[in-house]
Amino acid sequence: MKKTFALLALAAALAAPMSAQAHRAWLAPTSTVLSGNDAWVGFDAGMSNVVFQPDHAAMRLSDLQIIAPDGTKLEAQNANQARYRSSFDIELKQQGTYRIANVAQGFMAMYEQGGERKRYRGSEADFAAALPADATNVQASRTYTRTETFVTLGNPTDITATGQGLELIPVTHPNDAAEGEASTFQLVLNGAPAANVDVTIARGHQRYRSSPEEMTAKTDAEGKFTVNWEKAGLYWIGASVRGEGADGQPGTSASYNGTIEVLP
Repeated sequence: MKKTFALLALAAALAAPMSAQAHRAWLAPTSTVLSGNDAWVGFDAGMSNVVFQPDHAAMRLSDLQIIAPDGTKLEAQNANQARYRSSFDIELKQQGTYRIANVAQGFMAMYEQGGERKRYRGSEADFAAALPADATNVQASRTYTRTETFVTLGNPTDITATGQGLELIPVTHPNDAAEGEASTFQLVLNGAPAANVDVTIARGHQRYRSSPEEMTAKTDAEGKFTVNWEKAGLYWIGASVRGEGADGQPGTSASYNGTIEVLP
């Protein structure tokens, strides 16, 4: 029987433990806008129901990427993983905007063999060879997860897409967000505008509030959305997409978790 590829609608759910699905991943910087010629910034990284409140699980830092304003990659310093949060520092020596992101990507598939449902997890490059000749109802998906924040020393500099997964590209620079003003951003999926995507914006440190301070938005045809910042503080921006693959290709499952500080 002919093998076919399609997006597995529950790919992301099957790829992660059920207990972790409701928890939001985040990076929380101690500062986002700094001045001078040299500065340090500390970061906490975790997953929790209430964003920036470390009470569920620490984030693994094996996929951490720190990109300096000139495009070079930096190493985290003083990295540590505790029970509920991970932490690390970076030293800012260049003027401009630093992109700090925990980026993961993978591949998974499910198929039937002899009436039994089976799962493949591994390299996409090895999948064709690993797939049994008698496999049917093959469903495959590429998965991408990006958890990031931005820090600027001096004047902000441009942020460009990597072309992989779901990314936030500034129309308004993320380090220019201010209370009482509006910011516009663009979501792109593999470098192309991500239209009609639901976006959640949650204000941090709402642990003891009777109702969480959350907003929602939807991207337009160009993948753009606008947020009106009513209060200063640290905000989490989350979005996810799932798309069916075309012409026999695997589909895409991608999520984005961003942190932006709104200044008074």
